[in-house]
Amino acid sequence: GSNPSVVTDGANLYALFKSGNLACLNMAGKILWKKNLSSYGKDTLYWDFGTSPILTSNHLIVALMRKGNSWLIAFDPKTGKVVWKKERNYQTPPECDHSYATPTLIKHEGKEAILLWGAERLSAHSAKDGEMLWVSTGFNPKQKKNWVVVGSQVVARDIAIVPYGRGAHMKGIRMGGKGDVTESNLLWSRTDTGCFVPTPAVAHGKIFVLRDRGEVHCIDPKTGKSHWEDTFPRASSSYYASPTVAGNFLYAPREDGMILIADISKGFKFLGEFDMGERVIASPVPINDKILIRGEKNLMCFSKKI
Repeated sequence: GSNPSVVTDGANLYALFKSGNLACLNMAGKILWKKNLSSYGKDTLYWDFGTSPILTSNHLIVALMRKGNSWLIAFDPKTGKVVWKKERNYQTPPECDHSYATPTLIKHEGKEAILLWGAERLSAHSAKDGEMLWVSTGFNPKQKKNWVVVGSQVVARDIAIVPYGRGAHMKGIRMGGKGDVTESNLLWSRTDTGCFVPTPAVAHGKIFVLRDRGEVHCIDPKTGKSHWEDTFPRASSSYYASPTVAGNFLYAPREDGMILIADISKGFKFLGEFDMGERVIASPVPINDKILIRGEKNLMCFSKKI
């Protein structure tokens, strides 16, 4: 099985499985190469792999962030051979060095860079060789235990939005600079909102935060202030999938298989829900006028009525 999402360059597919297998497949499903990441040390994560691989212009990137053997690794997409690898190990309170966040491809001074969030640090690395360009810290000054990273950072123009503290905190950090930018690049910090498992959505110049119990906060990425706050109807199940915005609609899958929809064109207007008939923890993917939703057993595609 695979918790991470598959990434494609249009010619091949690249997938990371909970077994630690990293594989390249062609569009017919034939395996072109595969390797197991156990060669980079024991997997000390408490849960299965969650971080997804990403592609730069030249490399396939995988981040392994866990206790004692954390790596940022670039593979040749054609062969699976390692191009470069960089250690990323830090001393943290228990489980705070575990991260399931997916890297983000960004630009730094006109060149490709990789944004990483884990081990209480947001860092940018050169896509060419993995060298660290800048880092922001200060996320856990009281050294709280078990502040594991699950939801990923997101980027709105030149601002990184970072959820942390098990869903209770969020920061806005201006990207760029050199070295330690903790103080110089912090734009805002909030201790009254955040998301633990879902990753925020970026759309229409705003940040949409879906909390684990169905609260939705629309936030200005520049100031951190809320445009509005509302909530989906309450239920016993939690929201683990990330919200998806397509046009003026926000789709929010709930673990029990219900997909809830809201119109966000003018604030928040709950439109309704539909039952997928099976558990859903994967995030919806909009493609043209269709939306793909992966359930526990099936992959489903929905489109407008003709």
